[in-house]
Parts: sequence; structure tokens; C-alpha cells
Amino acid sequence: MTNSLPLRAAFFLLTLCAAATAAAQTPVGEFEGQTDVGGARKVAPAGFDAQNESYRIEGSGANMWGTRDEFHFVWRRMRGDFILTARALFAGRGREAHRKLGWQVRSTLDADSPHASAVVHGDGLTSLQFRRTQGAETEEVKFERGGADVIQLERRGDAFIMSAARFGEPFVTRSVESLPLGEEVYVGLFVCSHNKDVTEHALFDSVRVTIPAPANLVPYRDYIGSRLEILDVATGRRRVVHTVEDSLQAPNWTRDGRALVYNRNGRLYRFDLARKAAAEINTGSATSNNNDHVLSFDGRMLGISHHPKEEGGRSVVYVLPSTGGTPRRVTRRSPSYLHGWSPDGKSLVYTGERDGEFDIYKIAVEGGEEVRLTDAAGLDDGPEYSPDGRYVYFNSARTGRMQLWRMKADGTGQEQLTSDEFNNWFPHLSPDGKWVVFLSFGRDVRADEHPFYKHVYLRLMPAGGGPARVLAYVYGGQGTLNVPSWSPDGKRFAFVSNTKLD
Repeated sequence: MTNSLPLRAAFFLLTLCAAATAAAQTPVGEFEGQTDVGGARKVAPAGFDAQNESYRIEGSGANMWGTRDEFHFVWRRMRGDFILTARALFAGRGREAHRKLGWQVRSTLDADSPHASAVVHGDGLTSLQFRRTQGAETEEVKFERGGADVIQLERRGDAFIMSAARFGEPFVTRSVESLPLGEEVYVGLFVCSHNKDVTEHALFDSVRVTIPAPANLVPYRDYIGSRLEILDVATGRRRVVHTVEDSLQAPNWTRDGRALVYNRNGRLYRFDLARKAAAEINTGSATSNNNDHVLSFDGRMLGISHHPKEEGGRSVVYVLPSTGGTPRRVTRRSPSYLHGWSPDGKSLVYTGERDGEFDIYKIAVEGGEEVRLTDAAGLDDGPEYSPDGRYVYFNSARTGRMQLWRMKADGTGQEQLTSDEFNNWFPHLSPDGKWVVFLSFGRDVRADEHPFYKHVYLRLMPAGGGPARVLAYVYGGQGTLNVPSWSPDGKRFAFVSNTKLD
């Protein structure tokens, strides 16, 4: 009997260890486990709201600094390059000014592990923190402006790039080079209370773990996966409704609000939002369509841009019933890339290359002679009618960078609406005509290009021009927002982001 208590104690300890291990391995959302690193006080397991794609994470721990860390970590293991993006904020005022939340990439779950962390403190301090070797002192690169609530951490080989912003603003970026953390690392979200006796709560939404395209990818031959997303304009929250392992592009929202129409591998599909199911739209012999497709304002007709062999594979505009049917050719000349349908249903506007120049043209839906609306040197693209039919919005590189413009429906009165550091593409008018959502590339992209697989912003501005704010921080580009994609009630829009899927 003298050994019974130690045996029971040993059994109890083994049971606790087994339970802790099981809890650590319990998946939550995109993550495979969670751990109280460094002996931080145990907290309630992180929660995931699948409907809103949001996480609620508790954390304790004395600090994440010096030679060791204490915090709560929700993680997954990853290899290679990746991009981690989220919106984040603390719930409540909290106790400690230096409580911390953010993204972390860590070699091990040991308290003194090497790591790179994208950190926002309770007092707003925003910084890239890192430990180069096990047990070394933590180093830091601070951002001049704090208070970030959008946080991104990217690994490129042994380099780590942190981007941070107050929601609505462009990113500011800091980086650290030559930080080898190992091929397989722990990647995830963290919360530290900066006080071992206190628990803090943080909320994370629009969480995206992205595996970017490899450096040797050949554009328009090789593709990575696609996420079909919906964004709520009022809150900026994003929700993934469908994923595919190849290229899904350019969602239109149907006029009844029930479905999205998108391009995949040259064919068009209708994605039922209630059933979360896709069905191919019969487009007859037109099975080599690009991502320039538009629904008429009444929703009855669908315009497409198909590459027929008899035109040498150059794009030609066709129309057909939105439910499917035999396509009827509209443009005689090619290449022609459809972008807009007039509200009265009588006219189409499109981009055409004629004699080496890309300009915007207008044609009757029944066909006939095309009317040239722009003649400035440089690429003009992406034309779309305003809902009242008074204007055609478009993007043009005529002033150097790609910027947004509009003109009257007859081509007169052309005026520039944006003039900033970005290359801005594809203006799409809200159903009430008050707002424009558009795609912005950085200066790493040529003005006359809109390639796949880049860091881009989806931005919103008043229809008459004015300050633009960022609504989404996206890895995408070509195919992300090429066509009108507002919901009929003007509260949401659809777009595509990209990632290599496991």
C-alpha cells in the first residue's frame, strides 16, 4: 500500500499530459493545434466562428521578449514560402499597455525558439520582432505609425516581410533578411497578456494563409488555386464560398442575388450561393472564353469574349441567354474584349486592339459598325456604364501610370478620377451609382499589365472621384475583379484571391 499514492499521482500526471497533448492537437479553423508556450497560464481553447470566419483567442504570459517567451499560440506547421494576413484587435481595454497580438513564425514550441513575429501592442506600437538563434536576445524593427489592425507576415526563403496598416490604408512594410528558421516551421496567431496573472482576449477575422506561386511559374500556362470570396462593404469582412485547385476568375453577381457567374478553364459556370454548387453554363461552341463576361442589367442576357479558331484565337464578343444557349457574334473585328452593357440593354462597350492601339469601342447589341470612343496614346481598358447610362468608366495609361477615368456615353468629356502611386484597373459601379470599387497594383507592375499572383488592393471611392480606401488586402490580380461583381443590394461584392492549395 505504500506505493499506491505515487502510482496514482503518476497516473494522474500522465492523464494530464495526454489531455494537454490532445488539446494542443485539436484543430481550430485553418490551424492544427494550440499551445501555451513557455509555461504561460492555461487559457480557454481558441474559438472559431465558421459563419464569420473569425477567431477568438485568449492569451496569458509574462512577455515575449528577451531570451524567452510566454504566450498562447494557435498554429499549423508549414514549409516553403507563405503569406499570412489578418485583421486583429483586442477585445476590451485590457490591463497592460504592452500586451501583444499578431502573427508568428517559430522554429519550435520552446520558449527560447528563434522566430519572426508581426506584433501589435495594446498601446498601438507596431513592430517586426525576431530572435535569430535559440536563446538569443529579441530584436525589433519598429513602424513609425502604430495602431495597425491589419497585419501581414510573409516568408520568402530566409527573409521575413511584415506589412501593417490601419484598415482602409495601404500597407507600410518592414523586413529582416537572413533569418533561417528551418524548412518546417510553426505558423500562427498569438496573444500575450504581458502579465502572467492576466488573460487577454483578441479577435481575428479575414484570416488568410496563402501559399504564393513559385518563382518558376509560367503565366497563362501554369496556375495555382483560387478562392471565390465575398466581401461585406460596411465591415470589410471576407468570406470564402468556394475553392478550386486551378484558375477560377472574374465573378459576376446575378441580378436575382442568388448566384455568381465565373470563368474556369475557358468555360462559364453558375455558382449557386445557397447550395454552394457550381453548374456549367451552356455556351455552345464558345468554349474558349476569357474572363471578360458581363450580364445585362435585366439579367436576361450574357455577353462573353470567346477566342474562335477562325479568328486566329483572337477574342470576339458574343451574346446569349444568361441561362445558356447558342451564342450570337456581335463584333466583326478582333481582338475585342467585352466589359460593359448599357442599362437600356441596347449597347456594349469593349476594349479593342486596332492597328496596334488598344482603345474603347461601342457597338449595338444587334451588331453593326463599332464606334471608337477613345483615341489617346496608351492602353485604354475596362469600360463599364454607370447605372444611369450617363457615363462610361474606364482605366487608361495615357498619363504614365494606369489610372481611372470616365467619359460621357458618347466619348466626350473624358476626365481623370484617380492620380496616385498605384496602377488602378477595372472600375465597377455600385448599383446606386454612388461608389466605385477597383483593383490596385503596386509600382512593381507595369502600367499596361494586370498579371496573376501579385499583392493587390481592392479599393473603394466615390463615383465622382475623391479619396479611396482599401477594402481588401489580397494576393491575386488577373481574374480577381475583372467584371461587374456587386451584389444587387449594393452591400457586398465578389472577387477571387489565389493560393496554392494542399
